[in-house]
Amino acid sequence: MPMENISRRTLIGSATAAVCLAALSKAGARQTEWKPRLGILGRYTEANVEFAIQEEFNNMILSAGAGVPGLDTTKITDEEIAKVKNHLSSKGMHVSALQVNGNHIAPDPALRAQENSNFVKAIELAGKLGVPYIGTQSGKDVSKPFEAQVDEIVRVYHEKYFAACAEHKVRILWEPWQGGPNIATSPVGFDALFTAFKDSPYVGLQYDPSHLLWQMMDPVQTAKDFIDKIYDVHLKDTQIHWDIVRRGGIVPVNQAKWWQFRIPGMGSIPWPEFFSVLQSAGYDGAMSIEHEDDLYGAADNPGPDFSEPYKVGFRMARRYLRQYVPV
Repeated sequence: MPMENISRRTLIGSATAAVCLAALSKAGARQTEWKPRLGILGRYTEANVEFAIQEEFNNMILSAGAGVPGLDTTKITDEEIAKVKNHLSSKGMHVSALQVNGNHIAPDPALRAQENSNFVKAIELAGKLGVPYIGTQSGKDVSKPFEAQVDEIVRVYHEKYFAACAEHKVRILWEPWQGGPNIATSPVGFDALFTAFKDSPYVGLQYDPSHLLWQMMDPVQTAKDFIDKIYDVHLKDTQIHWDIVRRGGIVPVNQAKWWQFRIPGMGSIPWPEFFSVLQSAGYDGAMSIEHEDDLYGAADNPGPDFSEPYKVGFRMARRYLRQYVPV
């Protein structure tokens, strides 16, 4: 094939194949099971940590940010941070990421300044807790063309965040959540941002296949194409209601719900194929259930402690995942 005709996908696919073969060969030599960390996402409370331990999870992603109970970056003191860290350590609970929402390039100057300041505090919090990643959105300003948004995101991150990332050893990961202030929601967005950031060690992906599926993209192929940028994983499913789509399309009358988030195993994600991509590439990071399934209490879980119906959802998901991710 002429070099000028080789696409990025071809190159990454070839590289991924090589990595997969090497990983499989190495794994075969060791004859070990694939055991990435398996966890849950939620607010920090002692009760929630205890639940995670009882259900044999060994990782958590903790919600944090301005006004978030448990890890409120605008109020938490160093003494409180030390107490949280000591509690997690005493329980043997690993935390792969803090989950922090925000618009890093908000068009309103005052709001942007506040968002940037709060996010720096989140980076500092992650560093003090020994948490390596922050899951967030890229930032978005719909008043600007796509290319200008990319440039603005790169400028703001370099000016506002990367010094703190270097000091606290924290990497910023984008979750492909289309509903938030985010342009990192698709391969097009990923390509544009990673190209613009070049070889920055401070950005990557917090991969959530459910968001790709409901946008009618291929979550398995996308994972293959960007496997070298995946540092943390959300486990959430998406159920497509094809009976509604076939009769009303993706903009049905009366805003009929044509898709919904589900716990893993209850939707349309091809989990064996997805896990095969991660396993073959040697991914040994964390994978955490993000529970947004209304059939198991997501709509009625005021917290901060998990409600009993909400806990059932985590248990159901763990039961399904056990066939792919051994304890």
